[in-house]
Amino acid sequence: MLFCYKKFSGVIMKKFDAVIIGGGASGLMCAAAAKIHNPKLNIAVIEKNDRVGKKLLATGNGRCNLTNKNVAARFYTGSFADKCGALFDRYNPDALLSYFKKLGLITFCDSEGRYYPVSKQASSVLDVLRFNCEESGAEIFCGETVRSIRKSGGFKIITGTDEYICEKLVIACGSKASPKLGGNASAADYLKNLGHGFVPFSPALCAVTVKSALTRSLKGIRAAARLKLTRGGKEIKSETGEVQFSDNALSGICVFNLSLYARKDDEIILDLLPDISYKELLNILGNNQKRFSRLTADNLLTGILQKRLAQAVMKSCGVSDFSRICGELDDRSVKAVANAVKTFTFRVEGLSGFENAQCAKGGVPAKEIDEHNMQSKICKNLYICGEAVDICGECGGFNLHFAFASGITAGENL
Repeated sequence: MLFCYKKFSGVIMKKFDAVIIGGGASGLMCAAAAKIHNPKLNIAVIEKNDRVGKKLLATGNGRCNLTNKNVAARFYTGSFADKCGALFDRYNPDALLSYFKKLGLITFCDSEGRYYPVSKQASSVLDVLRFNCEESGAEIFCGETVRSIRKSGGFKIITGTDEYICEKLVIACGSKASPKLGGNASAADYLKNLGHGFVPFSPALCAVTVKSALTRSLKGIRAAARLKLTRGGKEIKSETGEVQFSDNALSGICVFNLSLYARKDDEIILDLLPDISYKELLNILGNNQKRFSRLTADNLLTGILQKRLAQAVMKSCGVSDFSRICGELDDRSVKAVANAVKTFTFRVEGLSGFENAQCAKGGVPAKEIDEHNMQSKICKNLYICGEAVDICGECGGFNLHFAFASGITAGENL
């Protein structure tokens, strides 16, 4: 057991059994789990922000969607997705919820299978984690930026004013996502200096920017749709949900999930009437053409789509002369409009960036981590959890589930 403070040349040297860098979801859970598993351990959490859990407070629109009843490897991407089965076998949603209940948190499940605290406040989750850490004796040091980490037997962590000495070290300092909440690439720097490979961070669960002159006219519109992400004509991923249009991008939860897999020049194809077949739609448009025969052509989709969306869809298929009347449209034009409604297509330009990303892809590759204890295979007594691992989940509580499950696993093995 280690625990002492020494002053040397104005620098305070602090010794602990284990130090956790990062006071977010995985870091705090790691500290709480370590103290539950071995109360005699002396644990320190180092957080660069002025308080812990800033990102956690922002999750789930401030409500903290902490897990999902459908947690499974298929909802994740990244090299560790193929190895997370062992982690989820031990800490599936029921096991994680039971763990939280022991910590004092009560939860509920919504109709989509997403779990939240009954208070509907992310602060409840943070408080439960923070209070359990503090009451168990884990020390939390905020406003401390780690300058360097040295490995020589144990670990020496140097911050702006202090030095921390420990036998075991946990890297749980997140990713570059949400820099306003403290996101940065420090995990990559620390881990590469300790001998690890690192898949570069890239934004995920964010808006997808597209190459289209139509999006500006659609700004502010929301539309229910079935979406397909395709690459070279091959379907990569499909989603159903509400799409939100902005100046040059598509967003919404369904788009965020596609962003995990999207690449430049992929196509996102929207079926704006997924419950109506192409044949049925043709009949509806035929009736509208007769019903609104004396009205301008952009009224063909009246009663079906919002006006601005209808005009954009028609322009996308070349039916853009709205000075004509519906009765003048030929069969070819009507069929083109029906097809455009079912296949409203946008070419991917890129992603909206870390500023608006909920999380990031990238991290330490799976081959360098033991999934049974989250210990490094490269550096003895080093543990890695949360977003520092090369894994990223879809929206709906999947990323927080991994953060908590990997944090518990690392903590129980310190």
